[in-house]
Amino acid sequence: MSDFILSCCSTADLSKEHFEEKNISYICFHYKLNGVDYFDDLGQSIPFEEFYQRMDSGEDTQTSQINVTEYLEYFEKFLSEGKDVLHLTLSSGISGSYNSAINAAKIAKERFPERKIYVVDSLAASSGYGLLMDKLAELRDGGMDIDELKDWAEENKLRLHHWFFSSDLKFFIKGGRVSKTAGTIGTILGICPLLNVDFEGHLIPRAKIRTKKKVIREIVKRMEEFADDGYDYSGKCYISQSACTEDAKEVASLIEKLFPKLDGKVVINYVGTTIGSHTGPGTVALFFWGKKRED
Repeated sequence: MSDFILSCCSTADLSKEHFEEKNISYICFHYKLNGVDYFDDLGQSIPFEEFYQRMDSGEDTQTSQINVTEYLEYFEKFLSEGKDVLHLTLSSGISGSYNSAINAAKIAKERFPERKIYVVDSLAASSGYGLLMDKLAELRDGGMDIDELKDWAEENKLRLHHWFFSSDLKFFIKGGRVSKTAGTIGTILGICPLLNVDFEGHLIPRAKIRTKKKVIREIVKRMEEFADDGYDYSGKCYISQSACTEDAKEVASLIEKLFPKLDGKVVINYVGTTIGSHTGPGTVALFFWGKKRED
């Protein structure tokens, strides 16, 4: 058994069962739904289907990151048990949680100077972050120690690709990412924005595709273009979706036909309540290993 804890945040958007199977610890973000506070606890407090239905019906959402005190309590629980900690955070380009974790780790290190505690900015989000954690768990189980694993994460995290599209502009408008006028016109025209996460961990709009059918094909083309070894890609592929399961299944079906050497079936997860509070229903995100992100 390893003498360290591999850890992340709930925003890695894997299932509770997946985290437990891979022995990955996690700490939960927070969100509010209609003014009531909840933990982003992987759909345990509120099932994802209900969460997105309530969003769609007009209930307001707010999110809050994990603060220094929470991180400190979380880290010290493991350190006091004689365990070292490797924790990866949600991308610093999306959240300030990395800074909170770093500050907590400094305090924890002063209290437990004999222990190792490392915090790595994943520059990743949702199940892309989850795909990175899954790989690290495999490497840990293969014998890597905490220092080797930290170095591998830093050296390889930018090879993790994230591509997103949304078929519902309502929450882009509500969040101010699209003007009301542009959003109204885009909705009429059936525009589906295609976005990705850049090398600094920011979510960047890349194209405006007309019709959902076309954007599904376009997101798969990005995997054709960037995946390791092209159509011979032999890694894992994850998808996350927010109340649009059939769209996610269509993307997965295309990928499984085009990439016959995939490591297992495409895994489809939910976009969790933290990230989903901003995207709303109708988002599909695709994650795979590929060429290093450089823009």
